Amino acid sequence: MTLILVLFAVGILLLALEVIVPGGVLGIVGGLSLLGGVLVAFDRYGPGGGAWALAAGLLVTAVALYLEFVLLPRSRLAKALSLSATVAGRSQPPVADASLKGRSGIAVTTLAPTGIVECDGRRYVAFSHHGLIPEGAPVEVTAVETFRILVIPSRSITTTTSI
Repeated sequence: MTLILVLFAVGILLLALEVIVPGGVLGIVGGLSLLGGVLVAFDRYGPGGGAWALAAGLLVTAVALYLEFVLLPRSRLAKALSLSATVAGRSQPPVADASLKGRSGIAVTTLAPTGIVECDGRRYVAFSHHGLIPEGAPVEVTAVETFRILVIPSRSITTTTSI
């Protein structure tokens, strides 16, 4: 009987710690501990004792899940530990859309052949069809792919070659 109670206590403790230490490992080990207690009860006390242990394990698991997912999120502790504001910034440049095709912009970085281009006040990852495009040079969008735009030097630029 002591082994069954220890396995149940360890299972309950690990399920409770799962709230504080996310990741799922403690919850899985806690569930396995409860299952181990039920299996030991079936082995030592037969079907009657095993059924009682199974019912107790299911009841404890249901109560733990109710506390974790229903009552705890509404508590002052959860509100103090939870984020209440969102971040408005972005970690990636915006995805280009088809309306950019044919527009002009400025190379924010040197395109060799990939870099950053600014069109209509927004920055995009761009790929140059014509090799190196220096920083600050005007460019024209020729095509739009999923995560980048394809550009060429603007036709308004005249280049001179020296021999």
